[in-house]
Amino acid sequence: MARSKSPSPPARASKKRSSRRSSDDDSDDSDEDELLRKKTERSEKRMKSKTTGGKLDSRAAENERSKEEGEIHLEDKGRVKTTESDAKKTTTKPLVMKNSTNGRAGGAYVPPFKLAQMMREIEDKSSPEYQRITWEALKKSINGLVNKINSSNVKNIVPELFNENLVRGKGLFARSVMKSQMASPQFSPVFAALVAVTNTKFPELGELVVKRVVLQFRRAFKRNDKSVCVAATKFLASLVNQQVVHELLALELCTLLLTQPTDDSVEVAIEFIKECGYALQDLSPQGSHGIFERFRGILHEGEIDKRTQFMIEGLFAFRKSGFEGKKGVPEELDLVDEDDQIVHEISLDDELEANASLDVFKFDPNYEENEKKYVEIKKEILGEESSSSDESGSDESGSDESSDDEEEPAVAAPTTTQNITDATETNLVNLRRTIYLTIMSSLDFEEAGHKLMQIQLQPGQEIEVATMLVECCSQERTFVRYYGLLAQRFCFISKEYASLFDDVFMKQFSTIHRLETNKLRNVAKFFAHLLTTDAMSWTCLAYIQLSEETTTSASRIFIKILFQELSEQLGLKKLNEKMSEEDMQAYFTGVMPKAPLKNVRFSINFFTSIGLGGLTDGMREHLKKEQEKERERRANASSSSSSSSSSS
Repeated sequence: MARSKSPSPPARASKKRSSRRSSDDDSDDSDEDELLRKKTERSEKRMKSKTTGGKLDSRAAENERSKEEGEIHLEDKGRVKTTESDAKKTTTKPLVMKNSTNGRAGGAYVPPFKLAQMMREIEDKSSPEYQRITWEALKKSINGLVNKINSSNVKNIVPELFNENLVRGKGLFARSVMKSQMASPQFSPVFAALVAVTNTKFPELGELVVKRVVLQFRRAFKRNDKSVCVAATKFLASLVNQQVVHELLALELCTLLLTQPTDDSVEVAIEFIKECGYALQDLSPQGSHGIFERFRGILHEGEIDKRTQFMIEGLFAFRKSGFEGKKGVPEELDLVDEDDQIVHEISLDDELEANASLDVFKFDPNYEENEKKYVEIKKEILGEESSSSDESGSDESGSDESSDDEEEPAVAAPTTTQNITDATETNLVNLRRTIYLTIMSSLDFEEAGHKLMQIQLQPGQEIEVATMLVECCSQERTFVRYYGLLAQRFCFISKEYASLFDDVFMKQFSTIHRLETNKLRNVAKFFAHLLTTDAMSWTCLAYIQLSEETTTSASRIFIKILFQELSEQLGLKKLNEKMSEEDMQAYFTGVMPKAPLKNVRFSINFFTSIGLGGLTDGMREHLKKEQEKERERRANASSSSSSSSSSS
């Protein structure tokens, strides 16, 4: 058999090279195809985003570029090489954002203790970081003080507000006041009073507030924003009442609203005049008359809605009543004297600037000097200079005394205790207020009794609970059984309250002529309830003396309602038995007297007239016996006189 020849070594090597070339060419072709495929996919995505009108996110675009530049690398023959080392080189660490000193926002919330610690750690007090921290603290304190202000605490808030640097925080103050007023326009007089007080010390601050309110009204008027217009005009009206801004601005505003009247503009003008019409009558009578004549003309033209016409008629009626309820500045908000008022003459047509840059933090190179200047201004405003000088003087005298004491042995001075008596009865007033609020805020008498028992009363103050219960009951339109049940509960808890209500009964009956008929009826039914439930003793009837001389019309009405209520609750039979008890007769002699006969007749006639004649049976029998005795006496007297005459 012929053996087949094997190929020679050079032939085998050439075959291997040819196969290697073919595999390399195939891989190059596949890589180039994959690269072309990726490019076409990217171009298609870009075309789709353009056709749909969408915009690629900046971060997505950066990622696309990084992929194109870092991940894909072409060689001379179009070969793609992506290695782990290249990927590591292209990846970057995430950046940590730092608090910028030029930003508008304050950043993340920092607790107060941590904020104080940060301020202590900063050594350079004039650095931008420290100034930003103090700026944020100033903003929070101003916002907090403005937000909690009301008509009752405005006098207390103003000194706290002057403790803050209002020269630095002018914009913050104006922004906070306007924001709070816009949220609750019904409190515009309160915010205007605050601006009026600060305007006396810092006129530029009051001027800034007025300018911003005028600009706010302009913008709202152009945009036809009725709610903002009403709020802005209410604030301007209150500022006119406080004489922070001249009344000419009010006349210009009314002229603008009523020149081309619409339903909304007329409504805004009506609300404005209701707020400051009383002040305009005093400050500018002719201008006020002209405005009301314009209202009259609009009413006669009849081009506006019926509802708006009725509002104008209501405004004229409100003017005729003398602006009842809105007569200028309320008494509790009249905090500025006429001599201290600073009036700003600003017109609607003036070119005004809001100075919005005052609301944003700015670095102050002279921060420490400006802070020291404001400290001096604050001392001058709040009068702390004299007190500090007094304290320094006392310190100096104390140091002198201490130096003298070092030279000579000190003699212990006798300690004396000084008793302070409250002549204004402030604590008593506060106690009565607490009792009243507790009674009125409870759902039922059990809850009220539980709350009242928890009040810490000083010895002798228990009488205030009984008095307040009677007074609260008398204020109701009709008798409310809630007060009787509450008083009954206290009498059952402690006998002390039963004796206290006995004292209150005596005081009420002695001053019954001061009460109106409705109050008198409620008080009589209150004590009738306590008597029918035996919560208080019937001995209190001993204070009543039923006679023509000792009673008045009010006391007779009280006795009538009291006994009618007793008969209604107990029944006439049981009431008669109660009044006939031998042990209690000593206490009922004033109501059902036995002598003199004149008072007996008066009592019988009284109870008969009120429909309780059944209670007078005993008195009638007693009256008959006394009349028979009187006849016998007269008969004996006449017989004795006739016998003496015959003997003579």
